[in-house]
Amino acid sequence: MERDDNSLGATASRGIVASQEDNPNARESFTLEGTSPDIELRQMESTHKRASVLIGFAMNYGVLQEYYSTNWTLQGNIAITGIIGTTSNGVMYLSMPLLFLLFTKRWARYRQTAALAGTLLACLSFVLSAWSTHVWHLVVTQGILSSFGCALIYSPTTLSLGEWYSTRNRAVAYGIVLSCKNIVGSACPFLLRVLLDTYGFRTTLRIWAALLLATSIPAIYLIPTHPSNISTPHQRTRKIPWEFLHHQTFWIYTIAIILQSSGYGIPQTYLNTYAHEVTLLSQTTATLLLTLFNIPGVLSSFFFGYLSDNKHFPLSATAVTSISALASALSAFLFWGLTSQGSMALLIIFSLTFGFFAGGYSATWGGILTEMEREAAERNEPIDIGVLYGFLNGARGIGYVSGGLAGVPLLKAGSGGGGLGHFGYGTSYGPLIIFTGLSSVFGGWGLVWKWKKWFHFS
Repeated sequence: MERDDNSLGATASRGIVASQEDNPNARESFTLEGTSPDIELRQMESTHKRASVLIGFAMNYGVLQEYYSTNWTLQGNIAITGIIGTTSNGVMYLSMPLLFLLFTKRWARYRQTAALAGTLLACLSFVLSAWSTHVWHLVVTQGILSSFGCALIYSPTTLSLGEWYSTRNRAVAYGIVLSCKNIVGSACPFLLRVLLDTYGFRTTLRIWAALLLATSIPAIYLIPTHPSNISTPHQRTRKIPWEFLHHQTFWIYTIAIILQSSGYGIPQTYLNTYAHEVTLLSQTTATLLLTLFNIPGVLSSFFFGYLSDNKHFPLSATAVTSISALASALSAFLFWGLTSQGSMALLIIFSLTFGFFAGGYSATWGGILTEMEREAAERNEPIDIGVLYGFLNGARGIGYVSGGLAGVPLLKAGSGGGGLGHFGYGTSYGPLIIFTGLSSVFGGWGLVWKWKKWFHFS
């Protein structure tokens, strides 16, 4: 994979794309002397695989959710636990715009320190969670504190990736790294299930904290040093360019990401309990579904990253995001919605197809960044890709939180057996299924905007 030796308008060690007028030496290289790009990519993969244990908790929260539903001993309404998984994802992504802003510029040299602090915060949150006596304790420790610690690890490493790889292969690089979290997400459900069945949730959380500490600390020290870290404290830093906020393209994709993300976390949270309560599958089989949900993301993250970058049959960012969004919507409506008692085959198909197409949605952002760079170059404007990527993650966080908050009342509003016979639509999960499908559809609404421009309807 080629390094950012030729990136358009990249200023030295800051990841900013600027006009030639603003920066006559705009093609300055990011290459680190004597360092192999392949070695660095392997280091980044290794780092993310280990650090992704943190993200893996949110991806596999459905296992804990199912455990709580049958082993509830805490005070408070058990229904509130339904917001923990999506809140965890939401807080992590919502904090990224601020963290990306901080670590892009003056605080770049503190990236490793911040990642270490994030690891300690996440581990402490799980230890505290093991002492919970009320449902709100779980929300604070598992849904908020641990996810912010995860963001402190994820932000520095992702920033480095965006700064080092050029517009030709950035989407592929993002896709490879995003696939790492799906590898972890595929392996963890059964580990959590065994720990919960053997030790209960309190001891499991303590073991999870120890596992995080053992895997994350070595991973952080594998984070390659970027030239921005070498800059002296007295070196003058550039102002962050905010011109991208005036681009219609930015807002179109931001709204699409919010809508898609609001439904993406629903199956991660409720698929386990749906399989156990509605289709009457065993706990082991229900856990298998969550693993099958995460496995396809390993391939789809790379696949959609490749689609965004390939030169053989170039596709616009709008087309790639629409493929992901529309296919995942069809999966929710056809496979999840039409399941009935004992419909294990349909649930497996849903887990695989929705996990593939929806799981690869964030890997399309590399193409969005490239499109935004192109627009900035046409307008002779500077743009900071790290900051922009942080804002896209923030939009994802808004979607996760809003979807989690909507999930609880939607579940209460379910028909509980009426509606379309014995299909999923007729159960208490029916509104959740419809919400998941519709949010996925609107995740590809950029295609409508593009058609409107093509046919001069604007």
